[in-house]
Amino acid sequence: MKEKEEERLQKMLEIEEGLYSKGIKHVCGVDEAGRGPLCGPVVAAAVILKPDSKIEGVNDSKKLSEKKREQVYENIMENALAVGVGMSDVDVIESVNILNATKLAMKEAISKLKVQPEYVLIDGNQMIDIKIPGETVVHGDAISESIAAASIVAKVTRDRMLIEWDKTYPEYGFAKHKGYGTKAHTEAIAKYGLTPLHRPSFCTKFVKGGK
Repeated sequence: MKEKEEERLQKMLEIEEGLYSKGIKHVCGVDEAGRGPLCGPVVAAAVILKPDSKIEGVNDSKKLSEKKREQVYENIMENALAVGVGMSDVDVIESVNILNATKLAMKEAISKLKVQPEYVLIDGNQMIDIKIPGETVVHGDAISESIAAASIVAKVTRDRMLIEWDKTYPEYGFAKHKGYGTKAHTEAIAKYGLTPLHRPSFCTKFVKGGK
């Protein structure tokens, strides 16, 4: 591992190492992907890394190319102590709103971990209702290795779903924009209407006759 990458990863482990020094071994990073898109589920991931682990390339998923995310995703899945994934589909998002749907997805991701976390680091500033000690970390995917790892797992998981759905709805371009409100996507909505994957409350102004 190159020296600069080693230094960057070491800095990203400062939060976790502070917890390890208190005797907490199983630190869980949690993040989501898909709060902003016009379609598809919001996906959350929970990742517990081994205390001595530095996974090369781990970073905020938004800072990595699609190819690099896929590579790092495989490294995480191979080297993490535990990984859990949860999601809230369109019906849940429309029923309880995107914030609450995200929290539900995060709780599900944590519940699917095969190792019980002792402490949870949640990206952002919204804590979730769990009985495990933890804290929120603003911009956590940029400063915590375990949260960054979770951001990559969530993003890759969701992107793969959109790529698969592109085969069913090729006219919408899901494989390219991954459900975000690009010009091509909104024009497709205006032309073809909504699919069962779309979030109606997110798409009102793009549908013909919408306000």
